[in-house]
Amino acid sequence: MDKNKIYKQALDKWGKIPQIVMLFEEMAELQKELSKNLRGKDNIDSIAEEIADVEIMLEQMKLLYEIEEQVDRWKYSKIGRLAKRLEE
Repeated sequence: MDKNKIYKQALDKWGKIPQIVMLFEEMAELQKELSKNLRGKDNIDSIAEEIADVEIMLEQMKLLYEIEEQVDRWKYSKIGRLAKRLEE
């Protein structure tokens, strides 16, 4: 299975704006499940599902904006900064 090919097909089929809106919706669903968990609900599987949805949509955004390498650079930089903070 070629994930990038599938992501590209989704972008081609539904378009930029609907997929951005879908990302907003998926992030809101994750937020909702995390909030439920903080209130005591045992919903780990729902949290995992929503994280998967958000990650899929984020992958589409990286393709849409052609920023995969930039994202990787920023992640590397920010993880390094986090490591330094943890050492303090």
